[in-house]
Amino acid sequence: MNPLCKPWEHATSRRQFLGASAGAMAFGALGGLVSPQAAEAMRKKEKQVLFVWLDGGMSQLESWDPKPNTEFGGPFRTIKTTVPGTHFSELMPQCAKQAHRLCVVRNIATKDNAHSSGVARIQRGDPKNRGVPYPFFGSSIAKLMGPTSSKLPAYVWVKPGSGGFKAEDAGFLGPKYGSLAFGDGKPPEDLLRHASLTAEEDDERNELREVFNRRYAAQRRPAYTEASSYVFDSARELMKRADIFDTTKLPAKELDRYGRTELGQHMLIARNMLEAGVRFVKVGSYGWDTHGDNFNASASLVPKFDRAFASIIEDLAASGLLEHTLVIAMSEFGRTPRINGHVGRDHWPEAWSIAMAGCGLKAGAVVGATNDKGTDVKDKGHDIGAVFHTWFNALGIDPKKTEYNNNGQPLPLAHDEMEAIKEALV
Repeated sequence: MNPLCKPWEHATSRRQFLGASAGAMAFGALGGLVSPQAAEAMRKKEKQVLFVWLDGGMSQLESWDPKPNTEFGGPFRTIKTTVPGTHFSELMPQCAKQAHRLCVVRNIATKDNAHSSGVARIQRGDPKNRGVPYPFFGSSIAKLMGPTSSKLPAYVWVKPGSGGFKAEDAGFLGPKYGSLAFGDGKPPEDLLRHASLTAEEDDERNELREVFNRRYAAQRRPAYTEASSYVFDSARELMKRADIFDTTKLPAKELDRYGRTELGQHMLIARNMLEAGVRFVKVGSYGWDTHGDNFNASASLVPKFDRAFASIIEDLAASGLLEHTLVIAMSEFGRTPRINGHVGRDHWPEAWSIAMAGCGLKAGAVVGATNDKGTDVKDKGHDIGAVFHTWFNALGIDPKKTEYNNNGQPLPLAHDEMEAIKEALV
């Protein structure tokens, strides 16, 4: 059976920003490779995460694990990378130049081939069913590591389409640890203090707000009142950093290097956010569900990702931030080796790839392999639970010794019957 996806499987939340967040988020656009903010972040060496989510399912065969001149290989050739013996698709020439900084796992083997369940399952790490919704990885890091000393939000999401406060990401952790999403990579309206208000008047208004908040919170569950206060407090910090979304002041060469595309623009904003001190930055990209016309679609999509992803890896390495930033690029599954009747590739969780870089990871590593046709992994492969163990370990968190406390219920951070991918870790 080989059905095409339904439109609602890719639907995203369109809830409006909480009142506080609607007037708040901003950072500071950075005009050089090593900005003052980057230098300050490097000095403090606080661990951060860049999570690039390619929604719909990137084809491993047109990216990290090509199989040229085989039954299912497709029309694209391979190219050499900076790691001897390792080849990527010819659609990724810039990532090929950064391969010595990457850690590619080619034997990911997961279970879910549906978007509706797979997106959440992958981003939550697919732990054993404990009767509660687990948090997405970004919410986990927001809870376990909190904001950096910048006091900027711990978990933000730069994405196409609508923005808002995505409390559902946090699962049982509570709405405080949800993501703050910036639709189309733009700050919310009414970001700056109104010109008719002085700074003193604004401070007085916030003092009054805090009084009302305390009264309101006294008779309500802390989980919800804390979330509202947290967004307001983050807004206060972010109003001081109101230029980070403005990439127009960057040199034309810089814009060209990342690509004058939606993803290129969003990746530049993500770089600025990391340099400003945001703990966890997720960048979303849609359109990767290539059930039809896969090869033409890949010829358009993959180079856009290639340029933007390679550029941010290069910049983080040049500034020193890569040493303490975990970088991840992945989807909810890969795509079928077999080509369907629509000249497309369908969903394939059985054997696919993810790419990583940065702190705690072995640079230049290629972990695992698929068979000659790409239809299966050569060994037992690694499920997403093992990947979560790997990420936590890379950030200095031991999931075997650290656990969540859900109102007195101890819960493991990651699947308790799985282990980290040791070949990927330093």
